[in-house]
Amino acid sequence: MKIIYFSWVRERIGLNSELINIQDNIKTLDNLIDFLSLKSSGHKEALSNKEILKFSVNFEFVNINHEIKSNDEVAIFPPVTGG
Repeated sequence: MKIIYFSWVRERIGLNSELINIQDNIKTLDNLIDFLSLKSSGHKEALSNKEILKFSVNFEFVNINHEIKSNDEVAIFPPVTGG
């Protein structure tokens, strides 16, 4: 699975993207975020408030309960503000 990080999520994690192998018990984005949060202190900090993050799977915006598959591409975005 390819994970792509944007804006301050990318800065806190220190990666633009990463390839991971997901375990069988990771079935939703919520499960994935919990799994990623254990990878490093940067991951934990960036992903700690799941309610404010936005997600896309295979270029479609989805909610945190969306089911995922091992070959999906997941993008994680911070909240977007405008002015």
